[in-house]
Amino acid sequence: MKTLVIDAPGKFSYGEKAQPSPKDGEVLLHVRRLGFCGTDLSTFRGANPLVTYPRVPGHEIAATIEAVTSGVPANLKIGQEVTVMPYTACGKCTSCRSGRVNACRHNQTLGVQQEGAFTDYIAVPWQKIVVAKRGLRELALVEPLAVGFHATARGRVTKQDTVLVFGCGMIGLGTIAAAGLHRGANVIAVDIEDGKLALAKKAGAAHVINSKSEPLAERIQALTNGDGANVVIEAVGAPATFQAAIEQVCFAGRVVYIGYAKAPVSYETKFFVMKELDILGSRNSTIEDFRNVIEMLESGRYPVKETITRTVPFAEAGAALAAWSENPDAITKIHVEVG
Repeated sequence: MKTLVIDAPGKFSYGEKAQPSPKDGEVLLHVRRLGFCGTDLSTFRGANPLVTYPRVPGHEIAATIEAVTSGVPANLKIGQEVTVMPYTACGKCTSCRSGRVNACRHNQTLGVQQEGAFTDYIAVPWQKIVVAKRGLRELALVEPLAVGFHATARGRVTKQDTVLVFGCGMIGLGTIAAAGLHRGANVIAVDIEDGKLALAKKAGAAHVINSKSEPLAERIQALTNGDGANVVIEAVGAPATFQAAIEQVCFAGRVVYIGYAKAPVSYETKFFVMKELDILGSRNSTIEDFRNVIEMLESGRYPVKETITRTVPFAEAGAALAAWSENPDAITKIHVEVG
């Protein structure tokens, strides 16, 4: 099988590996389409502390079932188009014991702590398979959108809320769609790129703010009658937006962090207490998040075509990843056609 490998920071190659033989309870998948994740970009740049090299990337998967084994339920059939939940759960740590398996202490995500899906075939436990009827292009978007859906679930977003989202990249778009299209909230999207803000409006934002050219605090105060947002979700991973989330949330509001700050963050901690804030982290996603994304995609409301910046054949995947690294602001999502 052909395989894309990130050999070291800034370096990739193509290789060959043997086709896997699925064990009992596993499904053999023919990988058809993959999305490059921001995690893959971090791995290519040498900025992902969870990765060792060489690493086969890839966990945004659209595939068809090639073979099933003993113990696989009868509803999973050869030829079905599916996606994959790419995380593992140990079942023993405190997260797993509390039912929050998405935050497993010992999680091993495909393409991060273990080899990923940038190859022709992969074998996965049947429990990780999610079936949908929307098509391969949409299936390869489910996992990244589900990360944003999980953040809105963590923030307990309702249609009565005003939700402020920092960042209109892929994860931010999932958050905007979850809050606006799926939950019916009033969404304010913030970014520094007008093109991304235009896409955010199509994804469910009622208002957009370019924080590079507009006064952020003044605009937010005007849009919230001076209260601040009920829920602020940070999907950038920058110290400035970590701080702004605390400043722009209302009293008794909720702040959800998806992004990782790349540098230490200094806070006015008085806001934590004065506002009596709920400050929450959000990691990965759940099967419920996957199903909610699929329901939204099947409704046709989400701007799938506009979200995918480039689609390239497998032979151009490495070059596309390198080009993204050189100009990250120009890309929302790269899809690779595998087979």
